[in-house]
Amino acid sequence: MSLKNIMQEYQIKRGYTKQLAESMIQGLRDQFGIEPRAAEDGHYAISYGALLRLEVWLGAGGKTLIVDTEAGKDADDETIIDTNRRFRTYLQQVTGYTAKERAKKAQQALKGKE
Repeated sequence: MSLKNIMQEYQIKRGYTKQLAESMIQGLRDQFGIEPRAAEDGHYAISYGALLRLEVWLGAGGKTLIVDTEAGKDADDETIIDTNRRFRTYLQQVTGYTAKERAKKAQQALKGKE
């Protein structure tokens, strides 16, 4: 089985950072219907659908969300679509940004590093 591992850091919308730790955990419950496993150092993880592992934690002094995913390649299209939809909704719930806004923020961050 081939695996794909991706780690990404997401900026948090102003006003969403105050409850970020709680929101990060509650969002997993809300969007995936699973109680997350607490790992070390404030990391929380679940396994759902096409994701063998979805691990989240706070970055940059509690002002960003770091997400590390490990996806299996054996999932069917319907499972992949459902997992992706739930993941995007989770990110919007926690960060306060839509997928389009997150993409724009990521592009801006890359330009700032050049």
